[in-house]
Amino acid sequence: MALTTVIAYDVSEDGRRARLAALLQRYGDRIQFSVYLCRLDEDDLNQLVQAAERIINLNTDSLYVLRQCPTCWERMDCRGQSRPPERVLYWLAF
Repeated sequence: MALTTVIAYDVSEDGRRARLAALLQRYGDRIQFSVYLCRLDEDDLNQLVQAAERIINLNTDSLYVLRQCPTCWERMDCRGQSRPPERVLYWLAF
């Protein structure tokens, strides 16, 4: 089951920051400069975190992975210009 996950980072070096941003862009949507919103199942989340840990410097950089339960996500409140990305459903026919 896919969970909505908020991932944020603080990376001090430009090259690592760019590589991490590119990685996160493959998994979700950027909602702020260093904050991404992802819908991931547990396996994909584990792969993402492992790949991110190979990019960041664990002594100087930070990575926040905030899982949101469905009830918490449904109670989200957006103000001003903020809007959550639309959930896109795909149909597959065989």
